[in-house]
Amino acid sequence: MKPVYLDYAATTPLDERVLQAMMPYLTDHFGNASSIYSFGRAARKAVAAARSQVADLLQADPAEIFFTSGGSESDNWVLKGMAFALRRAGKGSHIVTTQIEHPAVLNTCRYLEQAGFQVTYLPVDIEGRIMPKAVQEAVREDTILVSIMTANNEVGTIEPIAEIGSWLQQQGIFFHTDAVQAVGHIPLAVDELHVDALSLSGHKIYGPKGTGVLYLRRGSRPDSLIHGGEQERGMRAGTENTAGIVGLGRAAELAHKELGTEWSRLSELRDQLIKEIRSIDGTWINGAIQYRLPGNVNFGLEGLSHDTLLIRLDMAGVAVSAGSACSAGSLEPSHVLLAMGQTQEQASSALRVSIGRFTTQTEIQFFVRTLKDIVEALRK
Repeated sequence: MKPVYLDYAATTPLDERVLQAMMPYLTDHFGNASSIYSFGRAARKAVAAARSQVADLLQADPAEIFFTSGGSESDNWVLKGMAFALRRAGKGSHIVTTQIEHPAVLNTCRYLEQAGFQVTYLPVDIEGRIMPKAVQEAVREDTILVSIMTANNEVGTIEPIAEIGSWLQQQGIFFHTDAVQAVGHIPLAVDELHVDALSLSGHKIYGPKGTGVLYLRRGSRPDSLIHGGEQERGMRAGTENTAGIVGLGRAAELAHKELGTEWSRLSELRDQLIKEIRSIDGTWINGAIQYRLPGNVNFGLEGLSHDTLLIRLDMAGVAVSAGSACSAGSLEPSHVLLAMGQTQEQASSALRVSIGRFTTQTEIQFFVRTLKDIVEALRK
């Protein structure tokens, strides 16, 4: 059997239909979208079409969609840009986020602390859920910005963003959500979420790496992160990555069209996988069961190290992970699991299996058999 890829939360394979959409802009239609002649107009038209495709997925206005190089840039841009802009306007310097955010948010907040901002890192419950009341209690008179992820990249827990956003909107506080893991996998509409900004990444929805989006509600004007030309309406400089943007647009279109059927199929595979894992002695599921991404299963195995399990699974031809791909190589236990109250030993036994568009029933069965054989051998 060919190697089995079960790490879709780290990255997804490029959909063949996305590649087909990109190819003309990697060959014949190579013009600069900022140029006024025909080559440039063709590229500019393609970028505009992609902007509309992404807007449709988020139920937003195309004028609120800004293309970036990925989720990390989008997070950095909105957090730094809005923090400095709002502080300069005399609004305050207090930021609220959670302890389980992606490093792109956590490390940006730590940078902002060095720049004189105060940041509150809210705890979560044992399922990785943030309580709306905790956000309300953390907000102060000088709170200018709140950033909470839509769904956690490690344990798959979906956060109550709409409830939190509704209250923050009433208070007039800028609200950002890192939706990199959620966009294209669960239904999302920016108005229903009551968010002012949202980050997404192309390579999490079967699009090309190096592409991303920052949704900015009309009227929001963060300081620019990249200075230069007048691209992206003067907000984000740099020659447009036309082929990548076209690919991201096509990926968004496909995700929008196939969301319902993929949600049902992946949820069924996920639940089957959870049932099989629970049949192994000394296992537990990390994260929420009810509020969970359809493609995520994170679990722990008593007395075993995820390092050993990952090596054994890789040797058997199965690719899974121990957590965030952006923390690969770290010897530290997952900050997410520690924030959920697990011991270092428990957190060091966790594996994340994430499935996606091309995952088959046969692959799930092969993984389960392989895992059971490895666990049995290690526990002898």
